[in-house]
Amino acid sequence: MNWRDHITVDPEICHGRACITGTRVLVTTVLDNLAAGLDHEAIADSYPSVTPEAVRAAMCYAAELAKERVLSFAG
Repeated sequence: MNWRDHITVDPEICHGRACITGTRVLVTTVLDNLAAGLDHEAIADSYPSVTPEAVRAAMCYAAELAKERVLSFAG
C-alpha cells in the first residue's frame, strides 16, 4: 500500500499536519484511536469520511516516520 494515496500534508490544510486526503481528520487522530484499541472498522464508523484503507495508510505513514528516527532511551 502506498500511504501517499490516502494521506495529505499541505500547509493550506490542517496547518500542514498530516490528514486523511479529502478530510480534515488528522493522522494522529486515527493513530490515537488505534492505540486506544479501536479497529479499522470502528474508526471508519466513527469517522465516515475515513475508509479502512485510509486507516491502514495512516499506520504505514507512521511506520515510515518511525524508520527515519533514531531514539535514545538512555536515562
